[in-house]
Amino acid sequence: MPGQNLTQIEAIERAAKIQVQNYLVQLDLTANEKTFRSKTTVHFSALAGAKDTFIDAITAEVHSLTLNGNSIDKSAADGSRIALTGLQEQNVLVVDADFFFMNTGEGLHRFVDPVDQEVYLYTQFEVPDSRRMFAVFEQPNLKAEFTFEVIASSRWKVISNQALASKEELSAGNARFVFKTTPKISSYITALVAGPYHEVRSELTSSDGRIIPLGVFSRASLAEYLDADYIFEKTRQGFEFFESNFKLAYPFEKYDQLFVPEFNAGAMENAGCVTFTENYVFRSKVSDATRERRVVTILHELAHMWFGDLVTMEWWNDLWLNESFAEYASTLATAEATEWHGAWTTFASLEKSWAYRQDQLPSTHPIVASIKDLEDVLVNFDGITYAKGASVLKQLVAWVGQDKFMAGVAKYFEKHAWGNTQLKDLLAELEAVSGRDLSEWSALWLETAGVNTMKPAIETDGSVIKSFAIMQTAIKEQPTIRPHRMAVGFYNLIDGKVIRTNRIELDADGAQTMVTEAVGLELPDLILLNDDDLAYTKIRLDEKSWKFAIENLGKIDDSLARSLIWGAAWDATRDAETPARDFIQLVLNNIAFETESTTVLTLLRQLLIAAKQFVAPENRDAEVARVADELLELATLAKPGSDSQFQFAKFFAQFACADRHFDALEKLLSQKLQLSGLEIDTDLAWELLTGLVVGGRKTATDIDQMLAKDNTSNGQRAAIAARAAIPTAESKKAIWQQLTTDKSLSNVLVDAGSLAFGRTLDDSLIEPFVAPYFEAVLELWNNNTFKIAEYLIENLYPTGLASNELVALTAAKLQDSQVQQIPALSRILLESKANVERALRAQQKDSEN
Repeated sequence: MPGQNLTQIEAIERAAKIQVQNYLVQLDLTANEKTFRSKTTVHFSALAGAKDTFIDAITAEVHSLTLNGNSIDKSAADGSRIALTGLQEQNVLVVDADFFFMNTGEGLHRFVDPVDQEVYLYTQFEVPDSRRMFAVFEQPNLKAEFTFEVIASSRWKVISNQALASKEELSAGNARFVFKTTPKISSYITALVAGPYHEVRSELTSSDGRIIPLGVFSRASLAEYLDADYIFEKTRQGFEFFESNFKLAYPFEKYDQLFVPEFNAGAMENAGCVTFTENYVFRSKVSDATRERRVVTILHELAHMWFGDLVTMEWWNDLWLNESFAEYASTLATAEATEWHGAWTTFASLEKSWAYRQDQLPSTHPIVASIKDLEDVLVNFDGITYAKGASVLKQLVAWVGQDKFMAGVAKYFEKHAWGNTQLKDLLAELEAVSGRDLSEWSALWLETAGVNTMKPAIETDGSVIKSFAIMQTAIKEQPTIRPHRMAVGFYNLIDGKVIRTNRIELDADGAQTMVTEAVGLELPDLILLNDDDLAYTKIRLDEKSWKFAIENLGKIDDSLARSLIWGAAWDATRDAETPARDFIQLVLNNIAFETESTTVLTLLRQLLIAAKQFVAPENRDAEVARVADELLELATLAKPGSDSQFQFAKFFAQFACADRHFDALEKLLSQKLQLSGLEIDTDLAWELLTGLVVGGRKTATDIDQMLAKDNTSNGQRAAIAARAAIPTAESKKAIWQQLTTDKSLSNVLVDAGSLAFGRTLDDSLIEPFVAPYFEAVLELWNNNTFKIAEYLIENLYPTGLASNELVALTAAKLQDSQVQQIPALSRILLESKANVERALRAQQKDSEN
């Protein structure tokens, strides 16, 4: 057996052999800190006379196996799978085994709160990790009913997909929690959360008249920061929006939202039991970008209750459809049903920039990806699956019309409730309601990779447009030319503001599309392709418009239009068409006028890349110092207490590189320097301290003292990041050793420490680890779970040392036959190499100017 990596062929073969009716999962969580007892009883049918199959179970120790009352030799279990032979038409399998508690955010994760030493558990099963808690036929199209019985501390809250049916007090302070049986669902959206969680209750009335119980949970030590009323408000708004648009009441019996520690993702759509990263419980000030993202995430997971949980993909090649639909629907709901009306600007700034970046890597793939096994799935939680897919769905909505799109979706839910589907099932419903043949659209948009570039070609007589064409190009590696539903906006400077004065919407198809409606119109100050961001495409501006946009960016009234111009500027910088220092100057000249928090955040992140990776080495030190100076000035001049002031101060700490900067950081941290309205709260204090550590002004002793005051999960994460940034050879060696060998480190500590490892003002501190990195990658991959290996190999890659030598070393590793046998590892290295090559091209362009 090939261990844990289930292939699509195996899944197809197994689904043809069996049909699963139900699971009874009986857990005892009280035995010890390392393992727990799990007894699974599963009823399933053998189809067409099938006599053998296998069930998945990643076990610590198997106690007994019984099939149809007959004992199975324990050798049938290899630690990942259990071979089953001698099947009957109807079968009852009982697997009694110990399973491991995890500290990697995969399976049943165990966390001890450093504040009060309380134990908290939660599950994370997507993609293939329910098999880390019970024996299961681990694939999305083998749906079944699940009943969970759990022995745990009597004082704990124990939560699952369904409501609690009974609680029986046992000896030694324990109790048996028995849950109602679930509807027929996939194993990856089952869930268990247990511990002394703080709980807030409410309810709502569904569109079918049912009362839906609501719960919001957090760790007890975070209870004072849990703004449950706001979360309930957004949840109610989402319920009303989705039930109205989907024409179908919420399909489950309750809706609990649980903020859990050390979570690897933003959230997970477990049916009726959604888990979120507790970064969304705000103990300190956060940007409005983060607050808005929390709302989008809440609505994203709620959308999944219909799209993903009620109707589920047949196999993981349609993972994109689950995620893209939820991302599109949640952005739409955020914009139309909540106070965050600028959600589409946020989508353009954050999601689309992610999609464009991912789509220009050599690892890019069609939206409908080829998923031959579980390892393929794990690396496809990417910008194509989420952001490009959602962008293309937005384009599809523009193509068929939003009302018809939603009508088709409603028919899809009605027809396929509680079942599994493929993409063709959704397209069939959309074709039926819209009257459009989507086969060509699907082939061009979903089955090919790459992003097109659109440029205007304009002829005038000086003031009037004589000819206007949209030119579409593609790179030779992804040569597809696609049909785009898009708008062209005309903007003019009027009374000190740049506002839209005309809009033309059309289908742009082929290498050249003539915009006949523009002929004879007066040439505006600015012509903006893809106005309103309907299409998925990179854009460029004509020379006159570009010059005007650079000079008047802060005066453009519409935030989405600004976002598109920012995006075009960044694309041109990434593509080495314009020097990085020009982009930096553009940002510094205009960011103070930007009103959208996510756009500000995106620009500041891009500033980091531009200054520290894209500026030529001979210009870099001076440019980084200039950015730091400007950010401190911007923070000083910003409106007191504003979101922009907060973000400028945070990023100043990341750019600080000279004595004057470290002097300012020390004064801010000690509050000898006070910026009106800026509170130095706990998390911001860690940011300032870490900036001082990078500059050699603070030491391990200072980190220990700060941690003693903030010995929390957040504090521990900040502390390991600060230690990883200590600028001495000895400290770098120690943290490298800890990250790569210490299995007691949890997932979030590995992520935080490895991310901060390369943060230095002295590249010579990182250079000694280049060779050890390439020597260690195979061992790191083979000796860790997927998520830990991914954190280490991505984060420790020495991107900051961009050079032809680094490219050559990476290319050589990619030729290693063992690496080539691990596509997920190869992809990480290939993408890292591509990022270095892009940086070198950008540096060359910057050095020429």
